[in-house]
Amino acid sequence: MTHVLIADDDIELVEMLKEYLEREDFQITAVHHGEQAVIEALSGRHEIVVLDVMMPRMNGLDALRRIRVESRIPVLMLTARGDDVDRIIGLELGADDYVPKPCTPRELLARLRAILRRTQTGRHGLPDAQVMQIGALRLWPSQRRAEWNEQLLELTSTEFSLLEVLAKNAGRTVSKHELSEQGLGRPLARFDRNIDVHLSSIRQKINAHAEGRTVIQTVYRQGYMLTRE
Repeated sequence: MTHVLIADDDIELVEMLKEYLEREDFQITAVHHGEQAVIEALSGRHEIVVLDVMMPRMNGLDALRRIRVESRIPVLMLTARGDDVDRIIGLELGADDYVPKPCTPRELLARLRAILRRTQTGRHGLPDAQVMQIGALRLWPSQRRAEWNEQLLELTSTEFSLLEVLAKNAGRTVSKHELSEQGLGRPLARFDRNIDVHLSSIRQKINAHAEGRTVIQTVYRQGYMLTRE
């Protein structure tokens, strides 16, 4: 049974989501402020966190900052509909995806399953010995671990999935539609900036070790390409 932490101060919404997800064989822990969300997220008892941006004591973005200092647990943010600033900040801080509120339990379930499918497939899909190598980049899909020149890249689950898609297609331009479907597990939505923000974060982490090389290229109006050299 998958353990999900939901952190939101809207008690009525949380109860509705909890009831629905429990019928789908999830085990739910609910908290209602940011400080408790951080404690629970770092407890090791949960596979994924649903984190609302607006909460008392500590808001969701500050809670996410605290969580990411110590953990790469997948985090799905709940944001106000139309609030692009919070969405982008959340993604830049290491959120794996977001769902705008008000959201339906079915929509939340679909996003949770997409994230969990990526992480669980990576964990169990390939033997530990299998390694993907493109130049100085090495990926261990079974461990969801990535290195550049033997330096560990601290990637979120979503960042690893997107980098893995680019690595499988190294030297070829991969469209944002392909990246969304294969990396996020869902079709690309109109005006969705998830891919751009995640790729920017991946670039920064690689560039810290790549000595100024442009490893991931933006191909104007087409997508992104991981270079082979």
